[in-house]
Amino acid sequence: MQVIMHPHAWLHLWWKKSGYEIVSKIGAGGMSDVYKAKDHVLGRFVAIKVLKPEFSEDRGFVAKFRTEAQSAAGLEHPNIVNIYDVGSEEGLHYIVMEYVEGITLKTYIEKKGQLSFKEAVSIAIQVARGIEAAHNKQIIHRDIKPQNIMISTEGKVKVMDFGIARAASSNTVSSDVMGSVHYSSPEQARNGFVDGRSDIYSLGIVMYEMVTGRKKMTPADRTGRN
Repeated sequence: MQVIMHPHAWLHLWWKKSGYEIVSKIGAGGMSDVYKAKDHVLGRFVAIKVLKPEFSEDRGFVAKFRTEAQSAAGLEHPNIVNIYDVGSEEGLHYIVMEYVEGITLKTYIEKKGQLSFKEAVSIAIQVARGIEAAHNKQIIHRDIKPQNIMISTEGKVKVMDFGIARAASSNTVSSDVMGSVHYSSPEQARNGFVDGRSDIYSLGIVMYEMVTGRKKMTPADRTGRN
């Protein structure tokens, strides 16, 4: 029987041999915890996303997660959070990615209530540029939502978690865990074929939320999946 160390204990041991020093925990989602760390080799801060143990134990999901994360690591664009490394250690699986000093669009909307038309369009254009770059490499995000959009302290907008949603689209992970049902396209709500147009649809829902300060009712809501 494999013994899995507690994520906090593992991470603090891991940095000693990898060159990463864990600074603090900066986030948590349905599938993972996120830590801010210092890369002592390159002298920069990074973010480390660690899969929660309940997902790390599912070999099928882990294999898909690694494949999709490695594909997303090939994306390099000013409006995409870059992935630096994908790996596993002591039964835990992680992604090392660009650290963005700032807040999510979700938090920004909650603070401001409603965004001006000019600001909403500026954010949407930057998100669209990131999505376009991914689509040009045949990578579909599948989970465009305010929580996956970062706004840096300099005002730069970056989309994160490319590839992870595709791994989570298996039966292993429910839409409740993903927390994305309000932004799903009709085909996603029906578990149908998904292509780049689904990302564009989801961006439209995000734009609605930016200018109104509230979520738009979607086909997923009307089918009772909320």
